[in-house]
Amino acid sequence: MNHPKRCKNAKVIDGDKNIILEISKKKGGNTVNRSEESQYSDNSIDIEDDDTQKDKYLTFHVGSEDYGIQIENVTEIIRMQKIADLPNVPDYVKGVINLRGKVIPVIDMRKRFEIEERDYDDRTCIIVVGINGMMVGLVVDSVNEVVDIPGEEIVPPPQTVGQESEDFIKGFGKIGSEVKILLDVEKVLVGSQEANNISA
Repeated sequence: MNHPKRCKNAKVIDGDKNIILEISKKKGGNTVNRSEESQYSDNSIDIEDDDTQKDKYLTFHVGSEDYGIQIENVTEIIRMQKIADLPNVPDYVKGVINLRGKVIPVIDMRKRFEIEERDYDDRTCIIVVGINGMMVGLVVDSVNEVVDIPGEEIVPPPQTVGQESEDFIKGFGKIGSEVKILLDVEKVLVGSQEANNISA
């Protein structure tokens, strides 16, 4: 049986750098480019032009687990920055950030998953995702890499998973002996729409 392979040139992100990575959508594939603000030297995520978005997931760490989201939903990855508080929003919505003049809401994924909070460190970063015309930042403990997970290596959530968690989970991706929890980004963002309207 062929195991999923990690994308060529995909590298682990070093949280010690002031990183801003932009993912350019191109016909036939994605490329991830350093923006002018980036000091991210050699550790960049690079997906060659002849690759496609199909079966590609950005993996990241929250709590004790590794998660993945489809690369087509990812706009960029930025280092932690000042978050302005917002009133009357769910507690997992940390507030909003100013991303080069655009104000977007930010979700703390630990609080979203009801995991014990911890102080942010130099590996904490924000994954900016875009779906259905809405941009939202996801605060994660660290970002890992981009991996290939073919559809045949993804299994649905088991019946034992709780209903609320099951709503977030698209499936479980098998990578050799490892398992990544693949998330449905649209369902994770439920509840942030109110914050997005406020910040618009």
